[in-house]
Amino acid sequence: MKATKFLAVLLLLVAVTHVQVKAADLNSSINAAVKSYLDIKNALATDNSKAANDAAKKFTEDIKNINAGQMDAKQKSVWQKYAEKLRFDGQHIGESTDIKHQREHFGSLSANMFTVLKALKGNEMALYEQYCPMAKKTWLNETATIRNPYLGKEMPTCGVVKETLKASK
Repeated sequence: MKATKFLAVLLLLVAVTHVQVKAADLNSSINAAVKSYLDIKNALATDNSKAANDAAKKFTEDIKNINAGQMDAKQKSVWQKYAEKLRFDGQHIGESTDIKHQREHFGSLSANMFTVLKALKGNEMALYEQYCPMAKKTWLNETATIRNPYLGKEMPTCGVVKETLKASK
C-alpha cells in the first residue's frame, strides 16, 4: 500500500515538473522573439535599416522556434492565426534595406505581436504598447519612454502609451 502511494505521488511530481518545464521552454522561446522584435524597433527608431534587417532575420528564426505543442487550446488558436503573419512581416523586414518598406511591415508586425503576446502571457518583462498619431500605428516598447520607430530621428518622441502588458509571473 505504501509503495502504491509513493508511486502515485512520484508520478504526480513528474507530471507537474513536466508541465512547468514545458511552460518555461515556451516562455523562453517567446522572450527570444520579444528581444528580437525590440531589436528591430530600436534599429528603426535610430533610422538604422541594416540593424533592423539583421534583427528581423533573427526574429524570423525565433518565431519558427516557438512550439505550439506547448500551448493550451486558446493560446494555440491565437498562435495558429498569427504565426505566419509574424513570420511574413519579419521576413520582409529582413529582406529589405529600404527603411520605409521596413516600417510599413513593422506596423502590422507590431499589431500582430501585441495580440499574440496578450494571448500567450509569456513575456518576462513589462511591455508598453505605444501609439504614434502621425503614423497612425502602434509598437511595443520595453520602457514607457517613447522611442518612435516610424519617424525615427525626425520625431523620436512622437507618441503615447496606450496599454501595458504586465510581465508574466
